[in-house]
Amino acid sequence: MLKITFLGAGSTVFARNVLGDVMSTPALQQCQIALYDIDPQRLEESRQILETINRNVNQSRALIQCYLGVEHRKEALRGAQFVVNAIQVGGYEPCTVLDFEIPKKYGLCQTIGDTLGIGGIMRALRTIPVMEDFARDMEEVCPDAWLLNYTNPMAMLTGYILQNTGIHMVGLCHSVQVCSEQLLQQLGMEDKLEGRRELIAGINHMAWLLSITDREGNDLYPEIRRRAKEKNATQKHDNMVRFDYIDKLGYYCTESSEHNAEYNPFYLKSHYPELIERFQIPLDEYPRRCIKQIKGWKDDSANLLSDAHLTHQRTSEYASHIMEAMITNHPISIGGNVLNTGHLIEDFPQKACVEVPCLVDGSGIHPTYVGSLPPILAAMNMTNINVQLLTMEAARTRKREDIVRAAMLDPHTAAELSIDHIAAMVDELIEAHGPYMAMYQ
Repeated sequence: MLKITFLGAGSTVFARNVLGDVMSTPALQQCQIALYDIDPQRLEESRQILETINRNVNQSRALIQCYLGVEHRKEALRGAQFVVNAIQVGGYEPCTVLDFEIPKKYGLCQTIGDTLGIGGIMRALRTIPVMEDFARDMEEVCPDAWLLNYTNPMAMLTGYILQNTGIHMVGLCHSVQVCSEQLLQQLGMEDKLEGRRELIAGINHMAWLLSITDREGNDLYPEIRRRAKEKNATQKHDNMVRFDYIDKLGYYCTESSEHNAEYNPFYLKSHYPELIERFQIPLDEYPRRCIKQIKGWKDDSANLLSDAHLTHQRTSEYASHIMEAMITNHPISIGGNVLNTGHLIEDFPQKACVEVPCLVDGSGIHPTYVGSLPPILAAMNMTNINVQLLTMEAARTRKREDIVRAAMLDPHTAAELSIDHIAAMVDELIEAHGPYMAMYQ
């Protein structure tokens, strides 16, 4: 029987989406689902909700089992064909709060802090040791399984595991498949959605919409550039940073403006505070979302748990589509995060983790060659890749000095702080994180 293991199953909403997709897909419905988490309450909530969906959508054809705690992790993984990772090490409290509040003392503002910047570095360094344990268990009990990673920082985690373990892995993001659709909708070009063709490549959260044409093959970028510049000049909206990218760099990128505001030295600048309002940048956005989600979950969970008629419709998340393509050998194309082996993108080192189109079929996931990017886009990506590679190195060596070096190369951090202040901030963060960062000396 097909076995799917979900690591971090206490992420109930996401587990519901991915595993609800599985139970809505005929080729996957007869399966064993192993739910793993370290939080007993959230694990049980997920089990109850998924059992309801299994009855209502899947005629109870899936066998759902729970595994609580590290001591049961190997059994959760044993014999799995697919492993989905959606963990968050350290949670909102204490770790996310520390990632934002300590840098703020040094004058360093952030918006999301889960991909790059000092917040992304810290999140990677406390998550990589846990994921490496996952990978070692997989090498022992399910060596042929595919690990589908949804946890951020995507490039650092995926890159590290692919470089340092022997498992099959791909990193998956939500932003690639909705990138051009949302762009055209925001610019009033909905009539161009059907039949459009596009190419997206780069790195996670900063992959580029390199080309986009309508159904007749006409280039849509000239009109996109005109409308985006006009909208930024005449309206306040929540996508102003990315539209400024179109104006200044010539291309649109996959991830939101609140994310991209902190991946460069351009917008969050203490000497230019007016840029915050000008580009509608929401500082401390991720903690605000966490507070809202934690508060909202109390009501949402009660409603979901009491809904005996709970159902599900398949989403656009890649996971179930990848599983289906591999099981049935019916090929699909996805945007996946993989190592740049063979220089899929010519401009980047082979150890970089890139986001490129990939073919998925019965024999696995096959990244495609992209070639060279426009020089300005490659340069933008490399400022982020430098930090990613140095953070991976710090995770390998477990040395504080390597963490400081990664932070020194971060575009936003370096633009705001001296090296001495960067080092002091890193020391304070490591100390404050306690057991989550105790391995770094």
